[in-house]
Amino acid sequence: MGPANLILWALGIALIAVGYVRARDPWRRYQALRAQQQNADRYDAWRGRSPGRAADSGPSGAEVAMAMFRRRAQLGAGLAVLGFVLVFAGFAVR
Repeated sequence: MGPANLILWALGIALIAVGYVRARDPWRRYQALRAQQQNADRYDAWRGRSPGRAADSGPSGAEVAMAMFRRRAQLGAGLAVLGFVLVFAGFAVR
């Protein structure tokens, strides 16, 4: 076990922590907006309207926010995955 291993492990653990913190809140917000949209679609179906909005009206503000939150969560998850790769690389380096 040399200094390269320790550096890779430390960087990997740091990236896992940063990625988790950056992905946690946007993912929760995305899930809440998605549940709210599904609830609105069920209500529209119950009222006899077709679920969703008209195709020519463009995306709603909630849809734009969901895309933004999903993207931020994906970036955080990507950081965490990179951290896992660095931790495993720390075990592979000799």
